[in-house]
Amino acid sequence: MSTEHQSRSGAQQQAPYGSWPSAINAELLTAGNVRLSEARLFNGNAYWLESRPAEKGRSVLVECALQGATPVKRDLLPAPLSVRSKAHEYGGAAYTVAGAEVFFVLAADQRIYRMPLAGGAPEPITPEGPYHYADLQVDPLRNRLICVQEDESHADREAVARLIAIDLTPTQQDARITTLVEGADFYSNPALNPDGSQLSFLQWQHPNMPWDATELMLADLDENGGIKTTRRIAGGNNESIFQPQWSPAGQLFYVSDRNNWWNLYHVGSEAPLWQVDAEFATPQWVFGMSTYGFLGDQKIFCTFSQAGIWQLALIDLNTGKAETLAHPGCDFESIRCDGKRALFIASGATDFPCVSLFDGEDNTFSVLASSSATPVDPHWFSAAQPVSFQVGEREVHGFYYPPHNPGFKAPEGEKPPLIVFGHGGPTGATSAGLNLKVQYWTSRGFAILDVNYSGSTGYGRAYRDRLKDNWGVIDVEDVCAGAEYLVSQGLADPARLLIKGGSAGGYTVLAALTFHSTFSAGASHYGIGDLTTLARDTHKFESRYLDKLVGPWPQTEPVYRARSPINHIEQLNCPVIFFQGMEDKVVPPNQAEAMVNALKERGLPVAYITFAEEGHGFRSADSIKMALEGELEFYSRVFNFPLPEAGPGIKIHNLEGKP
Repeated sequence: MSTEHQSRSGAQQQAPYGSWPSAINAELLTAGNVRLSEARLFNGNAYWLESRPAEKGRSVLVECALQGATPVKRDLLPAPLSVRSKAHEYGGAAYTVAGAEVFFVLAADQRIYRMPLAGGAPEPITPEGPYHYADLQVDPLRNRLICVQEDESHADREAVARLIAIDLTPTQQDARITTLVEGADFYSNPALNPDGSQLSFLQWQHPNMPWDATELMLADLDENGGIKTTRRIAGGNNESIFQPQWSPAGQLFYVSDRNNWWNLYHVGSEAPLWQVDAEFATPQWVFGMSTYGFLGDQKIFCTFSQAGIWQLALIDLNTGKAETLAHPGCDFESIRCDGKRALFIASGATDFPCVSLFDGEDNTFSVLASSSATPVDPHWFSAAQPVSFQVGEREVHGFYYPPHNPGFKAPEGEKPPLIVFGHGGPTGATSAGLNLKVQYWTSRGFAILDVNYSGSTGYGRAYRDRLKDNWGVIDVEDVCAGAEYLVSQGLADPARLLIKGGSAGGYTVLAALTFHSTFSAGASHYGIGDLTTLARDTHKFESRYLDKLVGPWPQTEPVYRARSPINHIEQLNCPVIFFQGMEDKVVPPNQAEAMVNALKERGLPVAYITFAEEGHGFRSADSIKMALEGELEFYSRVFNFPLPEAGPGIKIHNLEGKP
């Protein structure tokens, strides 16, 4: 039945919350739908990546020619080739275009390849080996490619980070690579000034993450591209610098949180371009993140967040005046500018993420591509409602989504089951943009509270720093308090409070279920049960992350043990379902397995769903479908919800009288 027919089919039928049939199903989330990222403008054409669940998560580089009256799109690489970097495990900035060529990181072997845009066989320009690459930028003056290299060739030490240059003239691969900078634990954002005489970049050291403290470095280059001198020009201590970028006029701009808010600055100015209690940056989990760009010499096109809602603006560099732009979106990312145009990815409360183009000549917007191949009647959507609530003396924020289905309503007096979402990171944030994984639940009769718990971004440095030394404590208090707040407002059934989350959000789930009694069940997607194991086993990028969130490792090991749900399993007394990728290097499978085995031994209902070829996060259509439908079936069988549609038949241990 089409979504249009169902939404217009007359009076609502009555059925219990959680049992409503919905057109927003797992197939809708995956069939023809894509995840958009890394929008770019080069030589008048637009480019972006599409992660396609229907192709097992293949990341496809798309070109969109903009010269004609109608944009013309094409895939640049044939199947099964996929573009993806594994630098820092999360990747990003995996391609660039220069002249008539594209340079990209091939997912299969992590080597950098070059390929003519007109077509032809990709040619590797880096050697085989345990190397990862990101932040690709061509130096046209010297015919070379500058990028970040992550070298994992030494088994007895952490991966070594470098900024390298790759000679693009025909020569032996081993002779192509020269090191420009090394010695820091991490590098990102290499950028050449317009005349090629200077190179800016970010660097940071353990135990800092890039949102804790980074240094903006400036190197003077000789005529051959070698570094003559290097100096720090911003950052350090407790200052986070984001996205250093050169203007067309040769001035270096950047974002800093030195005044509590991530505001825009340029080198030589102590005051922000536009001083406002708003965030012009987001945590740098992946390479290549961009929140602003230059429309010629005189204007900056940017996005900023206030109270968790993102907006677009123009800043006039001559007058310093800022103008907020009218756009239906509430979440924006991947801003790139070229001349008078800006390309970005936008989503709205009822609009799927799309690749959008801004024309600076007449201040108009157009859409080049949508993440959804199937239109959905907006009558199905539950709109995000910003909420704030008190947890002791601190105010906490989030988005509430009421249950909504155009064809169904609940019996009079029934309160809906509530699912509290805990976002990943934990340094991250949820947004109000349309998310079908939220609408999947609300259209079946669940209420959703998506919490930006203390430590989330979008509310200033002080809000973000609340989580220092407190992970597993105040984030857990916040999600519990959010659920209790909605109960107090008559918006949720206190006997059917559920919680779900992935990665760090999965840890918040397990800690909430272990150390508090607010929730009746939970779902952990590649979540953390043992902080000590995570501190020992995780990858370099996050290997010291917990030093700031929990305490220095191993000096404060007792704190890690005290906050690890696996060490207090006797306190966890409700059903849990676990989803785990077996190729996960960020949160290895042993985390979930230890929790599952402990719950089995205690006789609690528990399910464990694994995905052999998935890593940290699920990319293929089959995995996404199983995770959604399996979780719904788990709740329905544990709490006797009538299941709206047939489930996948998951195995639930210790559930008496159930298949």
